[in-house]
Amino acid sequence: MKDLDTAMLNWNLTMPNVHLLALDWGSTTALVVMSIIIIGFLVFLALFAQVFNLYIQCVMTRARISFANLIIMRFRKVNPTVIVRCKIMAVQAGLTKVYPITTRALEAHYLAGGNVVNVIQALVAAHRAGIDLDWQVAQGIDLAGRDLLEAVRTSVYPKVIDCPDPKKSPGPLDAVCGDGIQLKARARVTVRTNLQQLIGGATEETIIARVGQGIVQAIGSTPSYKDVLENPDRISQTVLGQGLEAQTAYEIVSIDIADIDVGENIGARLQADQAEADMRVAQAKAEERRASAKAREQEMVATTQQNRAEVVLAEAAVPQAVADAFRSGQLGLMDYYELKNVQADTKMRSTIAGSTSSSSQ
Repeated sequence: MKDLDTAMLNWNLTMPNVHLLALDWGSTTALVVMSIIIIGFLVFLALFAQVFNLYIQCVMTRARISFANLIIMRFRKVNPTVIVRCKIMAVQAGLTKVYPITTRALEAHYLAGGNVVNVIQALVAAHRAGIDLDWQVAQGIDLAGRDLLEAVRTSVYPKVIDCPDPKKSPGPLDAVCGDGIQLKARARVTVRTNLQQLIGGATEETIIARVGQGIVQAIGSTPSYKDVLENPDRISQTVLGQGLEAQTAYEIVSIDIADIDVGENIGARLQADQAEADMRVAQAKAEERRASAKAREQEMVATTQQNRAEVVLAEAAVPQAVADAFRSGQLGLMDYYELKNVQADTKMRSTIAGSTSSSSQ
């Protein structure tokens, strides 16, 4: 009985602590829940404060963007200010009646990395100017990296391109006429955007290169530089009629020769260089002939010396032959004197030939 009383006493002493622990756990849970609710409410207030002004704008302008959609844009990493601004511009300009411009389409173009504001402004400008520009085509042009708004502005207000480009080639275009006179020209090309060929069309650099090539070709086919100076418009018309804007993003309105100067006489300089080259060739050929004659002369000298040696050998053999003839009785006195005369005549001729060879050297 004593042990039972002791156990009951211990139980009675432990029960207040268990109640206290239960009370502490309930308070902590309630506090956490309240904290989460408060934090969520503050986040909602922050989001509400951010999009409330945009929602009021949408309601006042009939942009038809719901409050929930504005909040969801935040979670989609979409800037609602840009979307609301573009949708309001489209609605106010009447684009939504012509093009399928929805809020979801604007968000998709924004998430794809496109410039939504630029596309809407370009569509507004094209719609007001009566230019046929489709919404899908406009998105494709913008995503391709082209400045769509600038293209539409250029289509409405043509711009002027300098040929050659002063930033890349500070000097003028150099061309030579048929008479050899060099002309230095500068041109100004007026172009406007061809929106139908903006995708895949060549840029300004191609226009500048083609116009420069056409001007050089037109000047080169002119017989005299005087014709170009008298009528520069002939060059412009010739170049303009070559269809240089093919496969480009621009349409050439006009080509004007802004400046043309007379340069050097390239033909005369080339003729002088050719004459100098011909003179050097002639000198080389003359030197070749002189060396050949000199070699031939040396060959003749060697031949003369060889013949002279043969004559000396022959003269040395004559006395022996005469003595043999006397001994054998085959040579008489008259024959001896005749032989001496022939020998003297041969020696004289040999002397004359040697003196002639020495004078030639």
